[in-house]
Parts: sequence; structure tokens; C-alpha cells
Amino acid sequence: MKDFNFYAPTRVVFGRQAEEQLSQLVRQYGGTKVLIHYGGGSARRSGLLDKVEKMLAEADIPYVELGGVVPNPLLSKVKEGIGLCCREGVDFILAVGGGSVIDSAKAIGYGVPYEGDVWDFWEGKAVPHSCLPIGVMLTIPAAGSEMSSSCVITRDDGLIKRGINSDLCRCRFAIMNPERTMTLPDYQTAAGATDILMHTLERYFSKHEDMMLTDALAEALMRTVIDVTPDVLTQPDDYRLRAQIMWAGSLSHNDLMECGTEKDFATHKLEHELSALYGVTHGAGLAALWPSWARYVMDRHLSRFVQFAVNVMGVTNDFTNPRATALKGIAAIERFFSSIGMPISIPELIGRPATDEEIALLVRKCSRDGKMNIGAMEILTPADMEQIYCMANK
Repeated sequence: MKDFNFYAPTRVVFGRQAEEQLSQLVRQYGGTKVLIHYGGGSARRSGLLDKVEKMLAEADIPYVELGGVVPNPLLSKVKEGIGLCCREGVDFILAVGGGSVIDSAKAIGYGVPYEGDVWDFWEGKAVPHSCLPIGVMLTIPAAGSEMSSSCVITRDDGLIKRGINSDLCRCRFAIMNPERTMTLPDYQTAAGATDILMHTLERYFSKHEDMMLTDALAEALMRTVIDVTPDVLTQPDDYRLRAQIMWAGSLSHNDLMECGTEKDFATHKLEHELSALYGVTHGAGLAALWPSWARYVMDRHLSRFVQFAVNVMGVTNDFTNPRATALKGIAAIERFFSSIGMPISIPELIGRPATDEEIALLVRKCSRDGKMNIGAMEILTPADMEQIYCMANK
């Protein structure tokens, strides 16, 4: 079991009336002028933005707005937000949306007090030392960014997608009303549930195995998401089901599931290049890659894959053939992904096989021109990355 330092400072306000506490929370965390940051027109059409504006106005809290955040949020929008905040004297950012909006808000928060190019942080040329305070009104359970230290941004030039981690960007509060997720399209709901699962899987598959309690928490979270997601898709207005998914998303990525473990996140890094290159949904890209990663590393970590197969996927343990049990577990999660409309290969994801040139580009970008390995439970070289992409491309 690995020593750990667990820090989760975000105040979570969860429930049907959670939004009503917005103005009080902004004041509590020092906001005197707010940037309302959001994505597309759905935030306006749903009436949520109108409600946010009204609550802030009634509390005499001035605000400015910046919409237009896209999936796989772009550096250009971040820089637009930094300029707006600096001109307007913004001292608090409110993200209204899901992980893309939250990550864009975090990047803006890093950039306002920084005198250089904010992309320096993702290039490793500088380390953040300050960040504007950020609050969240969550509408899409998936990324878990509302309680995480991570921030993933895509540079428009060259479609370079990178992530950084710092406790400075952890949100001061997260307002979470499951009712706000009931109008999500089925595909977005399913992709979000997949992302939640993967945040736990990438911590569960660890070389540190003496962690029974953390394992039990992770297994319960994964079983809950697997059990609930099909029902959410057939009963989208069920508050209890939506609440399970929403809370699982936060717990999956607030570092609780890695207490005593060492997160791997190789599949995430492999997928970042897929979503950057093809513009696909992050959760769908993870579903297309993880089974191939699993089969590639499985033989060197059989006991872990057997434990997953039995405790999470409900596979009967064949004690005479652990490899067969492990393979059945991987096949079981593939069936789950397919059942909720997620792809389990690159051709399913993008509608065709990737070309050899595209595979080479994915490897080059993921490995930073062959200079970087990825993973923790299993260290992957550029040659390993190529093998996994090729396996997923069949």
C-alpha cells in the first residue's frame, strides 16, 4: 500500500434546491465580480443561465459572461477569457456546465495572475503559483473536474491536448442538482458514465495491491455505475438514478479512489490524442481503447484482472484458469459498453480504421516525439503505445 496525502476541499451542495445557495456561496468565497463561463446554447435554453443571472443580480454581485466552450476545450477560448477577466476586474469564475467548461474555467483562473503565456503550464515551462477562485454549477456528470485537481486543455495549433494537476485549481464549491442532468442526450449520458468508470478503473489497476478498503470502495462505485446506467437511459427523469451517477462522477475523480494506490492513466493519455485528432467524445474514446490496453497488459497482472472480473463484472472464478477468468471480465465490460451505445474499437469510434499515418501521429504526440513513456502499473513505451492503438484499430 502506497503512502498518500488526501485533500478534497471542495464544498458540495447536492440536491433539488442546490442552486438557491449560489449567491451566498460566491460571497462566502470572496467573489465581488464574477465571470459566468458556459458552453453552448443549452444552458440558455434550459433557463439555467437566466436563473444564475437573476440570483447574482438580486444579490448585487456584478458579472460578465463568456460562452462558447466546446468539448475538448480550446486554448483560444481560454485566452479570450483571460483577457475578459483582466479587462473587467473579475475575481471569481463560475463554471456552468460539465468538465469542458470547468477545465476552461480553471485554465482561465491560472492565466489571469500569470504574466506569461498560459500554455507554458501545459508545456512544462512554468508551474502555476496562483489561480482565481472557481465555483461550479454542474450540469453534466462525467469528468469529475468539479472536485479534481486536473485541468485538460487543447491547443488549437496542432491539436495538442495536455493535462496538468495542481490543488490551486480545486473548485471552492460545486452545486449539484441531478434534475439538471435529466435532459442530457443518451449518448452524452452514456459517455459520461464511461468516463466515470474509467477514472476509477485507472486507479483500481495499480501495482500497489494491499489496499482492501480502497478496492472495496472502487468496486462498489463501478458496480453502481454499471447497474444504474442502463436504467438511466430508459428512465431519464428518475431523480434517484441520476443522483447515483452524479455523485459517482465526483467521487471517482476527487482522488479518494487512489488512496493507497498509484493511478495509471495510460488509457486517458492515449485517448487524449484520439479526441484531439478526431474531435470525438472523451468517454467514447476511452471505451474504444481500454479493452485493448487491458488485453495488452493483462498477463503481467493477472490477479488484478481476475479480481476485477469477479468483484466488479460478476464473472465466476475459474480457479484452474485465471487467464480465462480475466479475459471474461474484459469481455463483460465490452458488452456493457456496447449495451449503452459506446464503441469498443477505433473503427466504431470514428467510422473507419485509422490509417498507418494517423497511428504514427497518435504515437508521436502521446509520447512527445518519442521522449516520454506513460503509465504506472505498466510502463508503456512508444512501441507499446503503437501496439495498443493497432489492437484497438481492428
